[in-house]
Amino acid sequence: MTSPPTVGLLLFLPYRAMEARVLAALTEAGFDDVTLAQARVFQRIGPNGTRLTDLAEQAQVTKQTAGFLVDQLERAGYVRRGPDPADGRARLVRITSRGSAAQAAAAEVVAEVEAEWEKHLGSRRMGALRETLVRLREITDTYA
Repeated sequence: MTSPPTVGLLLFLPYRAMEARVLAALTEAGFDDVTLAQARVFQRIGPNGTRLTDLAEQAQVTKQTAGFLVDQLERAGYVRRGPDPADGRARLVRITSRGSAAQAAAAEVVAEVEAEWEKHLGSRRMGALRETLVRLREITDTYA
């Protein structure tokens, strides 16, 4: 007898499905040089920039790994590093116009996927799912 899947797995599977759709759409839109690892760091860059150490922590990778991925994103033109106005010794990773265009393409696909999920689940269930996950985020996301 097989045990039912855990809640963690049930949360992970739709996330991975969305992630795959986003990466495929980015490739189709001409952003074919973004890897999954890069995307996981890229999506954590805040609108005013984010320090490399914070990106590493949020992506749960070493600072060296985050630096390597940011180097790749920078060479591809998605991000740039610059001084942190709050601390002259620190540098911020900021999104470039090319990076913003990639984010917009990704956001379109996310909206499409969420609309498909809502059609499948119904508005009430989708709303309840979102509300439940927002509440769960309160105890699981230290970066919220």
